[in-house]
Amino acid sequence: MSDGSGDLLAVHTSDLHIDGRFADEFHPLCRVLETAKTLGADLILLAGDIFDHNRVPLAQIDAVARMLGDAGTQIVVLPGNHDPITADSVYRRGGLADVPNVHVLGVSSEERFVWAERDLEVWGRAHFDYENMSPLREAPPLAAGRRIAVAHGHWLKTEEDAHRGWLITDEEIASTGAAYVALGHWPQAQPAGDGRVPAYYCGSPDLAATVNAVRLRADGSVEVERVPLDSV
Repeated sequence: MSDGSGDLLAVHTSDLHIDGRFADEFHPLCRVLETAKTLGADLILLAGDIFDHNRVPLAQIDAVARMLGDAGTQIVVLPGNHDPITADSVYRRGGLADVPNVHVLGVSSEERFVWAERDLEVWGRAHFDYENMSPLREAPPLAAGRRIAVAHGHWLKTEEDAHRGWLITDEEIASTGAAYVALGHWPQAQPAGDGRVPAYYCGSPDLAATVNAVRLRADGSVEVERVPLDSV
């Protein structure tokens, strides 16, 4: 784990789609957390659709809460289009948002988690229902010296994507003021945007079998590496 000098290592994943069908020890979440531990991550970013739906049994929600609580690092969760913050949301029915090291954007705080000791803000706009929305439109002013933005939606790669919901444009990515934009919703791992700001989909752990290791350096540079998931 990095010291307090300014370097910071974040592990970015999304789209785990936990649905209660699998025993905890077989679910990719275990491998994600083990990989983050091996890397010595300071922060874990879960960029939406951590749960497949809001009907997940309470016992499964509690099991996930315990796993995240035992991770030994700060964790930021962005609810996505499969697990939005509805009245019956997994983030309202269980105690996941009450775990001290877990910060559910839209529940634990409105849109941001500020980690003052690391001069870092994680900003993201949660899905509150199943309707269309703009995940990155009109990003607010920074609340810390550096920002990671988190969004769950479709990157408008070409005009052929214009019919899709939850669109994210190149200009919106560039306007976040972020050192890194952590994206979720696409199962494939790939870069996004026009290169002005580092923005990446991490892909689903099931398909990509990797996480994105994001190193924010004290000199302002950013390094992004796809890292294979550890075996558990």
